[in-house]
Amino acid sequence: MTSSADSRLLDDFLAYTLAGERPATRSGSVPSGVRWTWQGEGVLLLEPARTPASSVLASAGVHGDETAPIEMLSRLVADIARGRAPLAARVLVILGNIGAMRAGERYIDDDLNRLFSGRHAALRDSREAPRAAELERAALQFFAGATHPKWHIDMHTAIRASVFEQFALLPHTGAPLARAMFDWLRDARLQAVLLHREKGNTFTHFTAQQAGALACTLELGKVRPFGENDLARFAASDAALRRLVADEAASEANGTAARTPLRVFTVIAQIDKQSEHFVLNVASDVPNFTAFPAGTELAHDGDYRYRVSHDEERIVFPNPKVKPGLRAGLMVIDTTDSTLASLS
Repeated sequence: MTSSADSRLLDDFLAYTLAGERPATRSGSVPSGVRWTWQGEGVLLLEPARTPASSVLASAGVHGDETAPIEMLSRLVADIARGRAPLAARVLVILGNIGAMRAGERYIDDDLNRLFSGRHAALRDSREAPRAAELERAALQFFAGATHPKWHIDMHTAIRASVFEQFALLPHTGAPLARAMFDWLRDARLQAVLLHREKGNTFTHFTAQQAGALACTLELGKVRPFGENDLARFAASDAALRRLVADEAASEANGTAARTPLRVFTVIAQIDKQSEHFVLNVASDVPNFTAFPAGTELAHDGDYRYRVSHDEERIVFPNPKVKPGLRAGLMVIDTTDSTLASLS
């Protein structure tokens, strides 16, 4: 059983983690039969009393200032522990960049979500590098040997506003797109999905590629400090995650999910910042998924120019303040009809 002293871990996992507390014992159980194991700072395993139906990795805080989903996950842990949220899956809850969370910053030295799939090895002096390696090990250990469905839901918020306030990104692994993922995204009432065409160094790409998980990155609104989020705005995603870990079908109240419009966009180019002379011709208040017509010059850096070559392209994650060598924006086109027709 869980001691009263260590019940703080489950009652407020976020506060417990930010305070740097460590449990007197690394594991225990609650009256519902759910077993918990503290695997390290910000890493908590929850296991149901009965044979699990699936394995779900739920992560947030990979960027430390993206606080709303961190608060959502902490509430989910408390509700599972108190028996208010049923659990039928093995769940690994991960709060990612704890140092950045404490500082209220996106990251300390380097963007943690660009250091997976081994890229951390090239940045040995980065304070994020050891954390990336630690999270890789935790994810692989969690998914190892699992014969039931494997999921990874990595939750973020965006720096700027968006034409589609809540959207998802799916990593590219070469595997066919899964209808189960698109059904879950509809259940979560996501408005758009962005498909990558190249492999990356994100947490979800790592778990999809290395563990075979159905993985997605969710963008759930804008960056705000802890305590200033209206979590009701993300109720649909929260409810869909709770149904996923409870092994429940989509809510009857959400019975129209299959008919909910879901726009699909595919990445056709990436704008990279090559030097400190880089100029992005996109105002700081331009929302994600803003459309630009053919011929528009969006960026230049020395001899480099990026001009829109399709009839219409939309920009996502424009950010000229990144370090040289990193992505300063993604260019996408609408591929809704062809993508949805391809799902088996």
